[in-house]
Amino acid sequence: MNFKCRLFIISLLIPLLIGGISGFISRNSMETFALLNKPPLSPPGWLFPIVWTTLYILMGVASYIVLVSNAPIESKSIALKVYLIQLVINFFWSLIFFNLEQYLLAFFWLLFLWVLIIITIILFYNISKTAAYLLIPYLLWVTFAGYLNLSIYLINQ
Repeated sequence: MNFKCRLFIISLLIPLLIGGISGFISRNSMETFALLNKPPLSPPGWLFPIVWTTLYILMGVASYIVLVSNAPIESKSIALKVYLIQLVINFFWSLIFFNLEQYLLAFFWLLFLWVLIIITIILFYNISKTAAYLLIPYLLWVTFAGYLNLSIYLINQ
């Protein structure tokens, strides 16, 4: 296996593992989630792992494109650091929302994540438009998740 192929696999595995570990830690909380009153447009529970897996794959591909680009190392380094920070913030959102059931805190955490995603998109865009565009579905889903999160807080308090 050549070097670029290994980099591609690693780029895919990083977000998938972070998401997988977060999902594993919060897996039993879905029972509590099922009991919550949910707002209109709430998708069925089975859709979440499919959407998140797809988004993590898109993130991995985007990060790979940035990693192997011809952009200056400093630009790539900053972009990938912000990308990794937003992945860590993403990881902790599930724990705050599902495990701790701190819905308002989770909403503000999600707003922070949303800002980091926008910054990541901008940094990726300066390196590769394709990499930036691959993160747009992620931004849209997190925006929708913000609606769900805040609505759940308001409906269930």
